[in-house]
Amino acid sequence: MKMQSMSDLTENIAINRRKVNSFLEKETKKKLLILDDKIAIAKIITVYLSGEYDIVYFDTPVKGLDWLYKGNMPDLILLDIKMPEMNGDEFLTYIKRNGLFTHIPVIVLSGEESSAIRIKMLEEGADDFILKPFNPMELKIRIRKVLK
Repeated sequence: MKMQSMSDLTENIAINRRKVNSFLEKETKKKLLILDDKIAIAKIITVYLSGEYDIVYFDTPVKGLDWLYKGNMPDLILLDIKMPEMNGDEFLTYIKRNGLFTHIPVIVLSGEESSAIRIKMLEEGADDFILKPFNPMELKIRIRKVLK
């Protein structure tokens, strides 16, 4: 067996440490599921949050449910209210009453200014409600607080 020099051994340790750190970074990055029929919203969120979170986007709640039922589990869902196929409030009610997904926090992002709608979404299980247009830095802080 060939003996490694001290410098070769040190270099191998450094390489392995970088591999482990890279793996751990990927493993510890939390996943956000965005459900919004406006791709522009997803793009804005991705620009501001992709360094800190893995982002998954679907333009309808039905596609989001399909993704969830395939065994994918986000750490948090960002949800619009008015969307095709299924409204955000229907989606929220469904996942909060379904035993598989009740633990997933949900932040509603919506242009709905009605206090009654905000109250309804919070009563149905939303963890927060942010009015559109929103400040991406405020969103980032609220996500951190919900994920604590």
